[in-house]
Amino acid sequence: MSTQPNTRVVLAARPQGQPKPSDFRIETVDIAQPGEGELLLQILYLSLDPYMRGRMNATKSYAKPVDVDGVMEGGTVARVVISRHPEFGEGDIVLSHSGWQSFALSDGVGLRKLDPAAAPITTALGVLGMPGFTAYASLLTIGQPKPGETVVVAAASGAVGSAVGQIARIKGARAVGIAGGADKCAFVRDELGFDAVVDHRADDFAEQLKAACPDGIDIYFENVGGPVWDAVFPLLNEFARVPVCGLIAQYNVIADAGTDRLPTLMQQVLHRSLTIRGFIQREFVAQRPAFYRDMADWIASGQVRYREDIVDGLENAPQAFLGLLEGRNFGKLVVRVAEIP
Repeated sequence: MSTQPNTRVVLAARPQGQPKPSDFRIETVDIAQPGEGELLLQILYLSLDPYMRGRMNATKSYAKPVDVDGVMEGGTVARVVISRHPEFGEGDIVLSHSGWQSFALSDGVGLRKLDPAAAPITTALGVLGMPGFTAYASLLTIGQPKPGETVVVAAASGAVGSAVGQIARIKGARAVGIAGGADKCAFVRDELGFDAVVDHRADDFAEQLKAACPDGIDIYFENVGGPVWDAVFPLLNEFARVPVCGLIAQYNVIADAGTDRLPTLMQQVLHRSLTIRGFIQREFVAQRPAFYRDMADWIASGQVRYREDIVDGLENAPQAFLGLLEGRNFGKLVVRVAEIP
């Protein structure tokens, strides 16, 4: 093992607007050997998620940015190849946060053992992992869907959005998805079972959304921002709730030189008694046991379905990530770094 190199993807430069391939660098280094109480992990799968774009910036945020020349951050499923830790054995499959690399050291903190017989291990990065938990906890805590209400979900074919709409329907609400392109819209409607879906690329998107929500919108799950928000905002009912999960349309904006719309927004927040709340999924950590139980049951019963978009090869992670920011992925985006021996 000591002669095998560790391939890793590092942040070569902070992006100015839209990231580009030269903002990443692929390098190889020697594999570090575990000390007492440590483990050597071989990364099997890497999760690619929109939040990673924010970690590439140096601006103050809820989490420390990735350092220039530092390994890109990300959730992973890994195999223990060497263990000097009493709680883990060689061959164990674990959920870790090891980043964009093929091997990593761990002291065991934050690792969670996975049972490959219980569910495909990639689901620990998607529907049974952080994206699914984000959807579950924020929708139920902030959105609080009630029977008969209308829940609109942006990026409805993605890992978080797809779960939000299906959970909303389980709770008796009407789910309206927003997605990009005919294939994604068909998936949201026909496979996921949303009550309606609207293509945000359509020239008459705002009119179609209004027609799909004849009784207005009670909950809007925000993943996108930008023009999608502009179409949703006039349709929000009194006491509407807006969990703000992401703003992918705005992540690459350097500066907004447009008209200041904050006064209008705040006026409507007041007049319509709107609740708009940003969140970070770790705020809801106490709900994790309920999430694992409920989501496993819903998947087993067929009430929740999911789709994965798997890319082979760590060297393809940068290009796949750039595609994610442009909506080119279809389902939860995962990079297969290595096969289980």
